[in-house]
Amino acid sequence: MALGGNPIFNGKSFRGATQAPRVPSYPQGQQQYGQPQYGQPSWETQQMSSDQLQQMYNRPSAGPAETGRMTFDDVIVKTAACLAVLLIGAAISLFVAPGTSSLLMVVGALGGFVLAMVNTFKKQPSPALILGYAGLEGLFLGGLTRFLDALYPGVGLQAVIGTLAVFGVTLALFKSGKVRATPKAMRFFMIAMLGYLVFAVINMLMVWTGVVNSPFGLSTSVHIFGIPLGVFIGLLAIGLAAFSLVMDFTSIEQGVLQGAPERYSWTAAFGLTVTLVWLYVEIIRLLAILRGDD
Repeated sequence: MALGGNPIFNGKSFRGATQAPRVPSYPQGQQQYGQPQYGQPSWETQQMSSDQLQQMYNRPSAGPAETGRMTFDDVIVKTAACLAVLLIGAAISLFVAPGTSSLLMVVGALGGFVLAMVNTFKKQPSPALILGYAGLEGLFLGGLTRFLDALYPGVGLQAVIGTLAVFGVTLALFKSGKVRATPKAMRFFMIAMLGYLVFAVINMLMVWTGVVNSPFGLSTSVHIFGIPLGVFIGLLAIGLAAFSLVMDFTSIEQGVLQGAPERYSWTAAFGLTVTLVWLYVEIIRLLAILRGDD
């Protein structure tokens, strides 16, 4: 199974869920008690009339939904549920008092991080914890959007449109087969991701210690050919998030094809929600940097 850069799809539980079940074998000449030999009809079949047999053979084969397996519809419905809860949380942060909104943003950021770790390493998906993560991230995104939109009016709506556009284009390219998570592309992704994380940690430490006074740190205080460094970093991060979506789609596709249990559609929905949150944060930050440099 081609697993994505999203650690949610790299867990043992999701990997194990997509493995084909093992069929027990018996020594030659032996059979499990109560089971017919190869080519021998079962007792129940022997008792059926020809009409009953014909009716049984005419029935449609059981689909994934009837056998309790994950389907694309399951993933879509559960992802929509996560995004709906996220939007409710965002609406709360957007319409409460400014001071309360800032507090909710901090609570959402910290709580969302904790639940993200819990859901990532939990062996079995928990719908309540996944929806709880979506709600907390909604509080964080709502507070962040309110803060940045007050400084640069319109960036919130632009970020929403940009996120939907990147998601739609990425999905269309994936479905057309033009973009795939090849081993070479995944190696580049891991190298670029490591570099991005190192920059993010250094930038955060410089802001916290006061070495750089800009709220965006090195992203706006350093310029290359007159363009803020944050523009280049932001474009790289958006590209990484978009490719992470491709790897998520690949993991979900393989999970469906290999018959993962239906409950893992919650894991798939959680993974997509995490990537979309990351994508939105990178887009709105890039827009703020561009507006602040005007």
